[in-house]
Amino acid sequence: MSEPFYITTAISYPNGRPHIGHAYEAIAADAIARFQRLRGRDVFFLTGTDEHGLKMAQAARDRGVEPAALAEEMSSYFREMDDRLNISFDRFIRTTESGHHKASQAIWQAMVDAGDIYLGRYEGWYSVRDEAYYDEKELVTAGSGERLSPQGTLVEWTVEESWFFRLSAYQDRLLDHYRAHPDFIRPESRRNEVMRFVEGGLSDLSVSRTSFDWGVKVPDSPDHVMYVWVDALTNYITGVGYPGDTEAWRKYWPADLHVIGKDIIRFHTVYWPAFLMSAGLPLPKQVFGHGFVLHRGEKMSKSLGNVVDPNDLIAAFGVDPLRYFLLREVTFGQDGGYSAEAITTKVNADLSNSFGNLVQRTLSFISRNCDGVLPQGGKGSPTDAALLGQVRDALLEDMPGHFEALALSQGIEAWLKAVFACNQYIDAEAPWTLKKTDPDRMTAVLATLCAAIRDLAIAIQPVIPASAAAVLDLLGIPADERDYVALGDGDGYARVAAKGVAIASPSPIFPRLEMPAPG
Repeated sequence: MSEPFYITTAISYPNGRPHIGHAYEAIAADAIARFQRLRGRDVFFLTGTDEHGLKMAQAARDRGVEPAALAEEMSSYFREMDDRLNISFDRFIRTTESGHHKASQAIWQAMVDAGDIYLGRYEGWYSVRDEAYYDEKELVTAGSGERLSPQGTLVEWTVEESWFFRLSAYQDRLLDHYRAHPDFIRPESRRNEVMRFVEGGLSDLSVSRTSFDWGVKVPDSPDHVMYVWVDALTNYITGVGYPGDTEAWRKYWPADLHVIGKDIIRFHTVYWPAFLMSAGLPLPKQVFGHGFVLHRGEKMSKSLGNVVDPNDLIAAFGVDPLRYFLLREVTFGQDGGYSAEAITTKVNADLSNSFGNLVQRTLSFISRNCDGVLPQGGKGSPTDAALLGQVRDALLEDMPGHFEALALSQGIEAWLKAVFACNQYIDAEAPWTLKKTDPDRMTAVLATLCAAIRDLAIAIQPVIPASAAAVLDLLGIPADERDYVALGDGDGYARVAAKGVAIASPSPIFPRLEMPAPG
């Protein structure tokens, strides 16, 4: 039985349409999920939308619609984005689902049974935009005199009856967990940030609201709805069958990895584990807080008017080029930037000029000079074995090692070095010259290149799945010989070639990008 691997994104808050930050998180999580599947893991990949809370209620009111109607419309845009980006999720969860309400009420009751929920009165600062409470000591004062959260969002003084969670009781247990499991929070900069916050002392947390009713009802308190983060975080266990002793629950929980933005690290590494501890449930194994995607050095925000729709980028550059650029150029865990010029330059250099050109000139040459049949045999040379050894070292050791460590851009760099090695080999061996001087040697060179291209295409599937599949289709590689077990099979290409696979003259897999017209 294959080993389970449960990965989630943070579910997106759909008070507006998706932006490039949502796309980046989905793409990164998808690459990790695809990589683990190719390694033989039994992957369950959860994403979705977080549809409750004051911010949604206010957005609906501003548009003159009911919150449920807004949630239905906006959630569809996130689902559409995932489909367009080729995100291989296993479940797209919505927090308005009745099963999720049941799960949220179940974990609430478990926290009540643990003695960690009590009724009180909340007086303090609240950011509607962040859906977060802040202590006075965390606030900053803007030049205009307005009080702002650490995220730079407006806060308002809120007074209402509220149920509270005894977060203060979990300070030591949380710190003990962080120390016992140093990889629970990654990267290290996020871990240090959370450690400092918890070491500074935890206050009990207001976990219900009475000033609006768009949310999950608190059990036995019909005038209260749950604080949106209690509801939202619970989605990760709803998605695998909580409450109940289901097969999915037994197989996949605790989650292996939550992929989230760094701005919500506190909710996932302080509140969420404390809720789970209180409810007597296992904690996720790791939370990874990635950075922001900046447009020309600026963080995108609706107020600045610089939010970019992922659909526009897909239309301009294509899905796989966009996926490749974001995963190659944005170091996972750090902020990274993009621009139309940067995407065009990087994709043309790496995919069009390097990998695409390698595939195109190799297969076009075979189509013209080998009766369109995959080559096999020929006069071998130590340089052939050296190239294939270099490629396999990069793809079976370096690249997967980096991907396991969530160093995605470094993994792609290892793959790219193997591409460069193949291009150096074809230039040095010059099969177009061998055609006249040593046809038997030409056959061996072309067979070596095809074997290497097969391996390169298998390995890069998590990053550019559709394009990699197109290359493997050209080579006639069977669908059941495209995982990492097949990648380690040194005879995989030879068996396919022995069938006399015919290939058509290929069209460019990665046509060169042109700079989009301004505006």
